[in-house]
Amino acid sequence: EVQLVESGGGLVQAGGSLRLSCSASGFDFDDYAIGWFRQAPGKAREGVSCINSRDSLIYYADSVKGRFTISSDNAKKTVYLQMSGLTDEDTAVYYCVAQSVYPRSGPICSRLREIDYWGQGTQITVSS
Repeated sequence: EVQLVESGGGLVQAGGSLRLSCSASGFDFDDYAIGWFRQAPGKAREGVSCINSRDSLIYYADSVKGRFTISSDNAKKTVYLQMSGLTDEDTAVYYCVAQSVYPRSGPICSRLREIDYWGQGTQITVSS
């Protein structure tokens, strides 16, 4: 059974930091890019950041570059997203996702339709 289990969401003040974790099981970790999409109220889901360590692939949305850092512990099959400099624009439900690295039509985690697995989601609220 495929599972993506998120942890680390919550309420944070603007300018603060949070770390999300996603533990994966039920599929070959090395063959997938793991990371996060998010969905803010009234907006479409968007890719935030993903990583595949085997092939040295990393993706960041332009809106989070320089503020978010993604990392992977392959032994634990867990991916982390360190978020800093949070603003109210980062308020959203964050979903852990997994995408098969091959085949794909563009950068990892850039296309909603290419995501294979989804976690349940965790709420992040940034208060100003």
